[in-house]
Amino acid sequence: MDKYKATWVSHSSISDFLACPRSYYLRNVYKDPNTGNKITVTSPSLSLGQVVHEILEGLSVLPAEERLKISLVSKFDVAWKKVRGERGGFKNLTQEKEYKERGEQMLRRVEENPGPILKKAVKIPTNELNLPNYYLSEEDNIILCGKIDWLEYLEKTDSVHIIDFKTGKNEEDEDSLQLPIYLLLTTNTQKRKVEKASYWYLDKADELQEKKLPDINESKEKVLTIARRIKLARSLNHFVCPHNGCLKCRPLERVLRGEGKKVGESDTRQDIYVLM
Repeated sequence: MDKYKATWVSHSSISDFLACPRSYYLRNVYKDPNTGNKITVTSPSLSLGQVVHEILEGLSVLPAEERLKISLVSKFDVAWKKVRGERGGFKNLTQEKEYKERGEQMLRRVEENPGPILKKAVKIPTNELNLPNYYLSEEDNIILCGKIDWLEYLEKTDSVHIIDFKTGKNEEDEDSLQLPIYLLLTTNTQKRKVEKASYWYLDKADELQEKKLPDINESKEKVLTIARRIKLARSLNHFVCPHNGCLKCRPLERVLRGEGKKVGESDTRQDIYVLM
């Protein structure tokens, strides 16, 4: 199989496609002819989530006893410099201060209630893009990829616990494909059984919220069905917004019309824009 010719799908790209095929195209297929890069429109909430996740996910490579030796808030202050001001989508200093304080509060919550952060963690092998991945279907040449925020190692049962850090104010929809996708990824990219999964709503909860694990066979069927639709859309180059312009695709369409300002480039070579 040729991984370079495969259709790659992830939780974020599948969510884009389900919300609006045109949005999927603009985020995952289109490349600026001048830079050769994909495009994205940043926002305060995206910037906040990016920095908090960077701090927490980086802890898993450290020995458990060293993870909180350095203040998470001090690490956050350093990492925040990458999203300061316009680059983070902030309209003014007041707005930036509000979001930065929210991030600091989340990390203080983790320091005061570390829970799984101080327990053994498992790292999934990755590719050159630092993305765990596996063939969802060799026959269809479809690869499922994505990052898992945290995998806690459960020593008594030699199994793992999927943990996803949530930095937004809203809870994940019950019909979200996030857990099915994470279950498939974790099961197929490392050797241990998945025993449980939880969300940690860092903006409001000291403890994890355990979720019922979906059926793995049903999960594969659901994800593969949508992945095949994405592959077909790509082969036909057919990506139409069902609403003739919606909240998902409209900001990116504005960038194409020259109504965005480029404020940087991401680590994954995306041109970062804010709307003017």
